[in-house]
Amino acid sequence: MGVQKTILRHGRTLEHGTFDARETVYACMNKCRWPSGPQVVQRADSLAERLLPRSAVGYDVLVFIGMERFVRFRQRGEIQTMLMDRFGLPLSTGEISRLGRLFLEYLERLHEARAGDLRCAMEEDGGWPLHIDATGEGGRGTLLVAFSGWRRWALGAWKIPTENADAIQPHLHTVIERFGPPCAIMRDLGVATTKAAAGLVKEHHLQIPIIACHSHFLKDVGTDLLEPSHAQMRALFRQYGVNTKLRSLARDLGRRIGQGMEQARLDLAAWQLAEDQGHIVPDGRAGLATVRAFAQWVFDHLADGSGQGFPFDRPYLDLHNRCAQASRAIDAFLRHPPHDCVVLKALKHLHAILKPVVCDAAMAQAARTLVHRAALFDELRDALRLLPKVSSGDPQASTIKDIAELRDVRKAVGDLTESLRNRRPKRGPAKDQRQAIDIVLRHLDAHGGNLWGHEVKIMRAQGEIIRLVDRTNNSLEGFFHGMKHGERRRSGRKNLTRDFEDLPAAAALAQNLNRPDYVTILCGDLDNLPRVFARLDAEKRQQGLRAESQPEAASGKSSALPESASLPRDDLRLVRTEAMDRKMHDAASSRSPRFPVQPTIQASRTIDNRRLTL
Repeated sequence: MGVQKTILRHGRTLEHGTFDARETVYACMNKCRWPSGPQVVQRADSLAERLLPRSAVGYDVLVFIGMERFVRFRQRGEIQTMLMDRFGLPLSTGEISRLGRLFLEYLERLHEARAGDLRCAMEEDGGWPLHIDATGEGGRGTLLVAFSGWRRWALGAWKIPTENADAIQPHLHTVIERFGPPCAIMRDLGVATTKAAAGLVKEHHLQIPIIACHSHFLKDVGTDLLEPSHAQMRALFRQYGVNTKLRSLARDLGRRIGQGMEQARLDLAAWQLAEDQGHIVPDGRAGLATVRAFAQWVFDHLADGSGQGFPFDRPYLDLHNRCAQASRAIDAFLRHPPHDCVVLKALKHLHAILKPVVCDAAMAQAARTLVHRAALFDELRDALRLLPKVSSGDPQASTIKDIAELRDVRKAVGDLTESLRNRRPKRGPAKDQRQAIDIVLRHLDAHGGNLWGHEVKIMRAQGEIIRLVDRTNNSLEGFFHGMKHGERRRSGRKNLTRDFEDLPAAAALAQNLNRPDYVTILCGDLDNLPRVFARLDAEKRQQGLRAESQPEAASGKSSALPESASLPRDDLRLVRTEAMDRKMHDAASSRSPRFPVQPTIQASRTIDNRRLTL
């Protein structure tokens, strides 16, 4: 080896800050070449271990930016400030964005390189259940994730055009090739995941259960059972404008009370605690505060729910019950009307707002139907005993009590099914009851075969044990919720349509860095991650690979997948052009022997400094 050249390298690392280094490059004097073509050269290992190829930025800076962006969800400006204040490293926001995406490429390469070790860890557990689901925002940026249910690891993540079986199934094959076959598959009740899971089991000849999420099953039953009546009540409440009128009344009374609001609240608290005074509303400012509290109590009906959303909560039924209860209470207060005419007028105004709700026959019928159907839904919910439980990473976590409880749940659902078949009226006036029972039985017949199979027998050194698969897909749903919460924190936007469309799929793998067991297998410790990334590049150089080929191979994108999204951004760039407008205009203006030229309405508008003719 002889000296080929001496070059000056600029570097920026967290370890050394900004520095200049003079590097001596050695080359083979016999001009030997690698199999791939380039001449055999030797460069300084001390720089190769710290600086990215063809870059002045260090691996530790790359890891710092990636962790702050995709694990802690910092904004580019925040990361820029932290780098400058803590380490004195000036980086532009554009460079931070580029390095953030490069971090995900390295992480994806490392994840694939450690697939064998990850597989061994899951095999030591006795296997792993595969959870599959996809998420997006506004119909765009659909992100498919394959999830290990017991370890809580994202095993793979891909962007797909839309949620359909043809787009999902090839990626599931990739997961099985890397990590081996799962011991069970947990899915939701969507058509796409149902077909993809069934196709995967059939093609690989797997004898494993495909389990439907109990939470999704219960929600589907509740929606079909309760939505018609609940929607009717919603339409009637909007027709009467009850919530709008209640809020308006509360605001008007608040303005009337004015600066004395604090004292009025004290008087209201004293009135609430007073006993043996009869059903009397006080006069004056305290009376206005009392009527205002009545209105606020009615439109605070969401407090009666559990926060789980429809169909587990029925907000408009709760609103109807509060309106009816408040109306009866106001009747009692009006038997001894207040002497203050202003307070009396406000109380009568509130009574007039609630009266249509109480007197409407259609509203009352919808409420009765919803109550009866909700009772049937609650029977099914009680039989399933859907309680929030967090599964442990310990294979011994499935105790005899858990197994017995699951078997009791299965027996309870079977008993309820038999009871519903016996209770179903075959004829007579009970038409709604018959229809409601038919809805529940139809769902049980369609999905009953996939509601069970959670008991998985695994072999351990001490013998055969049973471990339970989660009954819901809530672990993966929570995984998505955490990602979206972090992205909203970073962007400050509630609508994440654009953010999810831009977000690389490997951002899901970055969430694994919150799992200590995953980090141990991946790199031992997060402090070692820069050195592990450097070794990835060193191994690639030893293999004589081109530096830019590996990220493309590791991107996980399949060119064979059909682009089925209605208007993805790549198409939008072609559709929203003056050339496309001109083509359409010329074709529409041409004379056809079959169709006469029709007059068109000419209108123009300016979008992004371009004139479009419609």
